[in-house]
Amino acid sequence: MRPDPQAGIGAVAGLVPLAYAIVPCEVRQGPAGTDTRNYVVRDTEDRRWFVKVYRPGTDVAAEQRALEASEFAGRAGVPVARVQRTLSGGLVASRGGLSLSVSVYIEEAQTAEGGLRGERWPVVGEVVGRLHRGLARHPAGSPRLVPAAQVVDVSVARQTLHELIARYEARPPRTGFAQWALEAAHERLAALPGLAAMLEALPQQMTAQVVHGDLSTPNLLLRQGRVAAVIDFRPPGLRSPVWELGRLASDPRTVLGNPSWPDEPARSVSAYRAANPTLSDADLRAVVRVAAGYLGCSVYPLAEPLDDPAAVSPSLETYGYARHQTVAVLREHLEEAEEVLRDVLA
Repeated sequence: MRPDPQAGIGAVAGLVPLAYAIVPCEVRQGPAGTDTRNYVVRDTEDRRWFVKVYRPGTDVAAEQRALEASEFAGRAGVPVARVQRTLSGGLVASRGGLSLSVSVYIEEAQTAEGGLRGERWPVVGEVVGRLHRGLARHPAGSPRLVPAAQVVDVSVARQTLHELIARYEARPPRTGFAQWALEAAHERLAALPGLAAMLEALPQQMTAQVVHGDLSTPNLLLRQGRVAAVIDFRPPGLRSPVWELGRLASDPRTVLGNPSWPDEPARSVSAYRAANPTLSDADLRAVVRVAAGYLGCSVYPLAEPLDDPAAVSPSLETYGYARHQTVAVLREHLEEAEEVLRDVLA
């Protein structure tokens, strides 16, 4: 059963004054979140706040670490949505089974999920470079070299795809999208040997460090041609910064039907290197190859009809089809993309 929006509004209006001394005069639903219900609060001083309400069962301690990572990035000069601390100094307020966090509402901003084009590329590349340079100093762990197989693990993907197909066979698909997801899973499994061969050209070792963890176009807020805020950090963990940069370069809305791809992402990589010269050129030249490998190994959103049927909306279906198509486009244009990257990094 879906939560009652009015009940959620009432719960937020009740907890926010107690935990933050913010007196709401208006509470409305905000943009939909993947794992949260979001609200926008306007207070009696006409300030607006963004409120994230966590689902029951959420690891609140992990969410606090994610908010701390956002604060850490902000201190490093990265534009973020400033988190409002509770009256007791915490980052998450909880009462009666309700847990939420509050941050400053970023006015007059829009997400980048419509795709990256033109001058957005170097602007985003520069900010992501600053982000990774700042997070490299995070106390959760210093940057280190790891085998390339840890950046894109084909063996794990093979096991996951086998398990997903077995689950579908035990519960035959009942919708068109679920049927397509099963067919796509078979296609990805069959393509894994070729994908593994493609990944052999990666550097033997690549850099891993603390990264954002979920850096994608919906988590970049833009305003007047600039990045207004990087939002929705995940708890600190060591992953490849190239993997994270590649998630933006391989965004389906950006790649498909864009005649300027892959020239434009190369501008982003160039701006990234200027902001974060500590990451090796060998790593940066692998951005598109890592992105193709990551997408080819991913089961999202193929597993959604089984894991969370309610989440399968027309927009998610469209995104799933586009994401699957993007894998083929990245592999088809891989040599061209890497030649462009070699030129900008020369």
